[in-house]
Amino acid sequence: MEYYAGLDVSLEQTSVCVVDAQGQVVREAKVASEPEAVVHFLAREDLEIARVGLEAGPLSQWLHAGLIAAGYEAVLLETRHVKAALSAMTVKTDRRDARGIAQLLRLGWYRPVHAKSASAREVRSLLTARKLIQGKLLDIESGIRGVLRGFGLKVGTISRGRFEARVRDLVEGQAMLATVVGSMLAARAALQAEFARLHRALLALVRADPVCRQLMSVPGVGAVVAITFKSGVDDPRALPTIARCRTSLWPHPTQVPVGRARRHRLDQQGGRPHGADRALRSSQRDAHRYCAHVASQELGDGGGQAARREEGASGARAQAGCRPPPHVGRWHQLALDQRDGRHGMRRRA
Repeated sequence: MEYYAGLDVSLEQTSVCVVDAQGQVVREAKVASEPEAVVHFLAREDLEIARVGLEAGPLSQWLHAGLIAAGYEAVLLETRHVKAALSAMTVKTDRRDARGIAQLLRLGWYRPVHAKSASAREVRSLLTARKLIQGKLLDIESGIRGVLRGFGLKVGTISRGRFEARVRDLVEGQAMLATVVGSMLAARAALQAEFARLHRALLALVRADPVCRQLMSVPGVGAVVAITFKSGVDDPRALPTIARCRTSLWPHPTQVPVGRARRHRLDQQGGRPHGADRALRSSQRDAHRYCAHVASQELGDGGGQAARREEGASGARAQAGCRPPPHVGRWHQLALDQRDGRHGMRRRA
């Protein structure tokens, strides 16, 4: 007889429930949230575990890899599907959730989620750390501006390289402000150094990756967008439904729906899931916004500013060892559509 095991994972303990083919609970317990503890519990008795399921979450990738290494068929379940299926429970506990997950496995009422490779998770950790430090750096700069603004000192529009010199000029002769701002500038300098170190590591990865270099030949796609996209997709073979989608994983900007209603309709039609990787969607949006801006500038001045911007963008691409992209004149129609308000799913001729 086949048995199915459901895991409800939390930080310290994991609720495990094993049911048989008829849905009867055979064993259940709470174990430590460690792959060794879960494997030891499942192997304690001679049960033919057909499948082990757990929700996708922070610890899921780690536990999933441990179960696969132990020889079990482990499945990551789509979180929204599990939540919808278990929402009918009047009393929600970890024990009941584990039972519900085991029943979903037995009945097949779930959608599996791709478990990313270790290399993709490492790249994502690099991107996450870089983004976090960048955000804190901007927060400190905004805090410095806010402190000085209360005394009528305005930093104004200034480049990042001249920011510190400008601030020190403003607080010259004011001991208290110089002490406060000096500490904030020291923290800013430390964050800048660490951000530069992580950014150099990211550029080194992109420079050695042929897939990222090929993605950077697309207008608007730089090193960060390329490696974010690659780590978000990880394995294209794990996306068998893309060919049946009405839009590809990276659609043309004029095909991106606008507004929540159109996003929901796209989800129902089989397009990109609304709950997809947030970093991946953000990178796509940044690339589309860049292309639209360049195209608008080209329309406004006959191509002069667009050519200069494209020439400047090629310098950033050269840091990652990629040749400059083609001219951005192909995005004329995009700018015209946005200017005239023609958004939505219409394809260009």
